[in-house]
Amino acid sequence: MQVPFKTTRMLNFGDCDISGTAYFPSYLNILNGVNEEFWLHLGWPWHKIIWEDRWGTPTVHLSSDFSSPSFFGEELTFEVHVKKVGRSSVTMYHEISCKGEKRWSSTQVLAASDLDKHISIPWPADVKAALEACLVNDTPAQD
Repeated sequence: MQVPFKTTRMLNFGDCDISGTAYFPSYLNILNGVNEEFWLHLGWPWHKIIWEDRWGTPTVHLSSDFSSPSFFGEELTFEVHVKKVGRSSVTMYHEISCKGEKRWSSTQVLAASDLDKHISIPWPADVKAALEACLVNDTPAQD
């Protein structure tokens, strides 16, 4: 697996305000899609873990810093850095750029959750091993 995980997203018209500048709530929706792609890449597509296995990965903490605006039509590059894997949580750092220029970053904590009991659960052993294989210690400096 490529560490950190990288993917791109086009900034669409609906992601922007009237001036063509990215609207920050849309950023969070895009980030959620990137997370879904990350889990698919690991081998755990959300549609399977949610509907069949009955566990999920809700966000329990999220902080974001916006460095520079992005605009309609730009392609954003997302880097997903796994920073810490706990018993039932994972801390991820996302760095988002356009043509090498940092646009924003986010630190996010996801938790393994039983979707029927609505409680945290330990990561399944194979999931935890996959997350640990993604650990990076050289995350870019956070502003």
